[in-house]
Amino acid sequence: MQFMRHKGTVELSSDRLLLRRLTLQDVPAMYRNWAGDPQVTRFLTWTADTYVSQAEDILRIWSRQYREADFYQWAIVPKELGEPIGTISVVRLDETTDTAELGYCIGRKWWHQGYTSEALKAVMPFLFREVQINRLEAKHDTNNPHSGAVMKKCGMRFEGVLRSACRNNQGIVDAAVYSMLSSEYKNDAAR
Repeated sequence: MQFMRHKGTVELSSDRLLLRRLTLQDVPAMYRNWAGDPQVTRFLTWTADTYVSQAEDILRIWSRQYREADFYQWAIVPKELGEPIGTISVVRLDETTDTAELGYCIGRKWWHQGYTSEALKAVMPFLFREVQINRLEAKHDTNNPHSGAVMKKCGMRFEGVLRSACRNNQGIVDAAVYSMLSSEYKNDAAR
């Protein structure tokens, strides 16, 4: 039986990105770049922040949660920009199956530029190698196929559609499920 070895939100990097903890200094960028945009949150479970203070409130909560070894919430920061443009996080952990479910969002200005895929590809080795998860999964509203394209591009396998299984800002929706197992990740990494 495998057990996850939680490390908490540690800094990660890729060619173009720095993935790091969010701080209260990130409030203006968070609000401006994604959290205040209803187009970004259209398919998410939380609504766009109406006020900057709402972004500040959530960052205060996350600041406390960063003390927990099983809390994983990264800011997606393009190195050339130096400020966050979105987040990638573990939205659910299942200790009984060593499963981590990921979620992500990114500001509209940076859509279709490969940033989300690059962030996911940076988080995957950390979760499989360091945290030692057995299964990585992610879901998306079937009306948001671009989110699924990120999962597929990163080597996750489409498992199927859960009918009327999730609720987001569109209401009750069908959820497409993608996953990757540790054994698959190791096989892909060996190639």
